[in-house]
Amino acid sequence: MKTKPYNPFDHLLNRDEISEYLTAAIEDDDPTVFITALGHVIRHKGVAATAKESGLNRESLYKFISGKTKPQWNTVSKLTHSMGVKLTASM
Repeated sequence: MKTKPYNPFDHLLNRDEISEYLTAAIEDDDPTVFITALGHVIRHKGVAATAKESGLNRESLYKFISGKTKPQWNTVSKLTHSMGVKLTASM
């Protein structure tokens, strides 16, 4: 039997659940948790579509979601903006 990698994002049903998922990930002490969660969103949405909307190339996105590179802030910003994700700060 052929299987595919588990993507918890596949089980999120609405924008509120997706928002909670990404919020929990960004609140983790390990920044790679948010990058991994963002990768789940990208895979679910489709790498080609995300590349087109963000202006980044697919090869860069595959490196991003595989964890082979440490993304710079402008990459994260382009990705979150293209997906309608708003990062906020609070105290």
